Amino acid sequence: MRDFRVKSGEIELAVRERGEGNRPTVVLVHGYPDTGAVWDEVADRLASRFRVVTYDVRGAGASSAPRDPLDYGLDALVGDLGAVLDGAGADEPVHLVGHDWGSVLGWEAVIGDRLRGRIASYTSISGPDRRHMARWVHRSLRSGPRGVAEVAGQARRSVYMPVLRAPRVGELMARGLAAAFARGMRRREGAEPRPGHPADTLPRDAVNGLGLYRVNLGRGSKAGADGDGSTDVPVQLIVPTKDRYGSPSLLLSARGPVARLYVRRAPAGHWVARSHPDLVARWVAEFAEHIGGGPETPALAAARAAGEPGLEFGGDLVVVTGAGHGIGRATARAFAAEGARVVVADIDEVAARRTADEIGDRAHSYRVDVADASAMEDFAAHVRDVHGVPDVVVNNAGIAMAGSLLETSEDDWARVRSVNLDGVYRGCRLFGRQMVERGEGCHLVNVASMSAFGPSADTPAYSATKAAVLHLGGCLRSDLERHGIGVSTVCPGVIDTGLIGRTDFVGLPPGAAAAVRERMAGAFERRGHPPEKVASAILRAVRRDAPVVPVGVEAHAAGVLARVSPSATRALARVGRRAGDRLRAELHPR
Repeated sequence: MRDFRVKSGEIELAVRERGEGNRPTVVLVHGYPDTGAVWDEVADRLASRFRVVTYDVRGAGASSAPRDPLDYGLDALVGDLGAVLDGAGADEPVHLVGHDWGSVLGWEAVIGDRLRGRIASYTSISGPDRRHMARWVHRSLRSGPRGVAEVAGQARRSVYMPVLRAPRVGELMARGLAAAFARGMRRREGAEPRPGHPADTLPRDAVNGLGLYRVNLGRGSKAGADGDGSTDVPVQLIVPTKDRYGSPSLLLSARGPVARLYVRRAPAGHWVARSHPDLVARWVAEFAEHIGGGPETPALAAARAAGEPGLEFGGDLVVVTGAGHGIGRATARAFAAEGARVVVADIDEVAARRTADEIGDRAHSYRVDVADASAMEDFAAHVRDVHGVPDVVVNNAGIAMAGSLLETSEDDWARVRSVNLDGVYRGCRLFGRQMVERGEGCHLVNVASMSAFGPSADTPAYSATKAAVLHLGGCLRSDLERHGIGVSTVCPGVIDTGLIGRTDFVGLPPGAAAAVRERMAGAFERRGHPPEKVASAILRAVRRDAPVVPVGVEAHAAGVLARVSPSATRALARVGRRAGDRLRAELHPR
């Protein structure tokens, strides 16, 4: 480790170098209100493979501050970066990594001409380019209600910026931020304060850094005024999915202008370098070594696919069980349409292959019985070894069974439970373990039913298993959120999936069961929603990390009624029982 100082005009910058000087160079640039010490954990992990350079930006830590408190323009910051490269003797192009305002600076460096040829690759964390941001706002506002909502949501996240720009009020907020910074890091980021971070100079640094906001934001800035933000430098975006200050949509605004873009999503907050240093160091090293001539790993190939514009799940690996028919088939197709690679699993091998053929090259079909514990173990291991750890798993496989519990045999009960509940348990446990071990977040989706919200005399076995799936989802969500893994339970209402045609009616002779099945199938066909409605809800659940998602007016009503008036749900169950009794009496008089 070597500490030295370099001059950039009137500014003296404090620089720290780790690792051997003959290795490729990685330069780490911090944001507000940090110092270069925020990178210590990441830098230490990279130092065994790279020469790592960090520095305190002007006005922060051991670096000097400009005489003019507004001398924090991006041009000046790019000049400081160039001075650091010169002072460190970086003769070969470096791999640049920026966080927060350091990321904004990094974009300026790789888009402009001033440091052209001196940067081999760029990794951006939680700091969008001003041109990309302006383009994103314009495009989102014109795209419709969802885009307008995204811009409004980002405006709420950025409400602190006008305050920091305001005279005197900004200074008060900066001092308050400094006083609460360590506690916020612990509570919101899961990163414990340690020597060096937060820095002892934080109260002064927070006030000095106000110049970043006052010069580079608002009417006096050049935001969005010069060029489209294109660059020929390969860029890796690390998007913390729990960032309180930048929405994923905004942080992905580089899609399009950047020709070689790789996207990685981290299950972390804004200060991901402190909370997940192993993950950040691994991704930076993997990317830098590939740009330096190494092979493209499967994970990087997926990250490159995720960088394609317009594909929300580009590069993701999605596993869908019960994907040969109905909701599973529609869900597999919906994810594939958004760029995902899809593993199509079903007990019906022909149906699974048909779904995969409809999707094309991005789909792979497998026969698996979710009720078979050994088969599921083999399936999960095969997916991991051949395709990688899934980013999304949709546990959709299920069967329907109707009839009084008194007529439900041990074999009937075991069969419906083994598919509807045990199959979900196995999918969550087996793939959830893989997700935790990888440490990059992910999402589990369990398909239940509106039947989970209330009792039913006619479908006790089916309703009980779906209610258990709903409760299991809540338990898993509270357990796995610490690992950045989302869990959503989707509860469809009346959906025309064809499942009624495969429903077993216990306690009825074959002729009467067929007649009931035909009557109910006709009703579902006339009144049911298409399975694509559920597929859209599943994608939306993953996008928003929603805990419980009813689908259809009737499902929403059942969910509300179950919370507001459990006695009313029991009354409805009695009405349903009488209707079922009349139907059975009509079709099977005794």
